[in-house]
Amino acid sequence: MAKRDFYEVLGVAKNAAEDEIKKAYRKLAIKYHPDKNPDDKAAEEKFKEAAEAYEILSNPEKKQRYDQFGHAGVGGASQGGNGGYGGGMNMDDIFSQFGDIFGGAFGGGGGGGRRVNRGSNLRIKVKLTLNEIATGVEKKLKVAKHVSCGTCKGSGAKNNAFDTCKMCNGTGVFVRVQQTILGAMQTQSTCSSCHGEGKIVKDKCGTCHGDGIVRGEEVISVNIPAGVAEGMQLSLSGKGNAAPRGGVNGDLLILVEEEEHKELKRDGNNLIYHLFISFPDAALGMQVEIPTIDAKAKIKIEPGVQSGKILRLKGKGLPDVNGYGKGDLLVDINIWTPSTLSPEEKKTLESLKESKNFQPNPNKKEKSFFDRMKEYFE
Repeated sequence: MAKRDFYEVLGVAKNAAEDEIKKAYRKLAIKYHPDKNPDDKAAEEKFKEAAEAYEILSNPEKKQRYDQFGHAGVGGASQGGNGGYGGGMNMDDIFSQFGDIFGGAFGGGGGGGRRVNRGSNLRIKVKLTLNEIATGVEKKLKVAKHVSCGTCKGSGAKNNAFDTCKMCNGTGVFVRVQQTILGAMQTQSTCSSCHGEGKIVKDKCGTCHGDGIVRGEEVISVNIPAGVAEGMQLSLSGKGNAAPRGGVNGDLLILVEEEEHKELKRDGNNLIYHLFISFPDAALGMQVEIPTIDAKAKIKIEPGVQSGKILRLKGKGLPDVNGYGKGDLLVDINIWTPSTLSPEEKKTLESLKESKNFQPNPNKKEKSFFDRMKEYFE
């Protein structure tokens, strides 16, 4: 099922300010919060949908990629089972946002305000050929990162033994009540003893020394959609570094790098091929075979073709990353002039020199390739 537009989900315009986006999300989060809608799957999905939209639109970098490339730009619509920001979001991910949004009005997934550890994001580069960009590709990536400790199952504790924090009584927060001229004022801060976790390790795991994470590696499969471009960044939620003591994993950010093709040049979704032909072929016409992304194509050059003529092979370019059709293959014709001539060749050309058919038009000015491209698109 296709995802809804994030702006539509939050009910804001594309030029909405940061405060407006936050206000819209808070309103929906309160409306569909699981505590207010117990056992309501529809409300839970709307709650997650709103959280996913806010996750993207509240972050300037992610918002810019979404505005430019849509869901594919942030990994949401293109990653399928691998997850995008929304595909891998769970309640811990969502509740971890609430400190900034609600100021502690809701707890961390029923944990009474306990802190949720979060692993750091990882960024890797993936090089793609033009063929892979044209069709989309599945890549298996071996990623070195922090993984959950296998000895303690990520808890950081030997035999998974914990004591409840005595300072905060397991809540993870320290509450102070002060009397002011306006009456009793309550403030809340993260417990300094357990660092917001509500519990303290009895004996540290000997493998990870109480961190719950160790260095390791993981082979991760990622589906890269067709039509991606140099510099585009995709994201796999939860595939970054593991979090200390069973928290929420970070994201894996995949930066696309494009390998240069030997013959074809990319211009957006269009491809450009510079075809060089001889003067006799230009004058007489010919059939020529040119490269496409995955094969060869024969095209006809009409007699008398001029240097700078652009032929179009419709739909032979790259697919749009958002599914809006394909670009074209543009063939830029250049007439090759030999730098040396044999005596016979020179004599033949000199005999044609006085013919009016071989006289250039003085009123015709040569145009640059970029000027010709501009005319083509106009």
